[in-house]
Amino acid sequence: MNVKIQTVHFDADVKLVEYVSRKLEKLNTFHDRIVKVDVFLKLDNVVHNIKDKVAEIRVHVPRHEFFVKASSKSFEESFDTALESIASQIKRKKQKLAA
Repeated sequence: MNVKIQTVHFDADVKLVEYVSRKLEKLNTFHDRIVKVDVFLKLDNVVHNIKDKVAEIRVHVPRHEFFVKASSKSFEESFDTALESIASQIKRKKQKLAA
């Protein structure tokens, strides 16, 4: 599984990158043929004082692609929400294929 983590409008600290990488390892339990995972961490509404933290996850498997976007006040919370959502998408797709 090839993982690429990109940050937009800021530089992520090592702890955040390690947190994301550690959580992404769990995706292998839902689908065994994941080719590539792209994670985008962005600061939204940079012009205003309120900065939402946005996490986008794109998972590539053969013949299909999953995408989810979540935002909150912290990157960890946004990423966790997005990860839960993408895990349920993968599970649903796998159930449809098995049926």
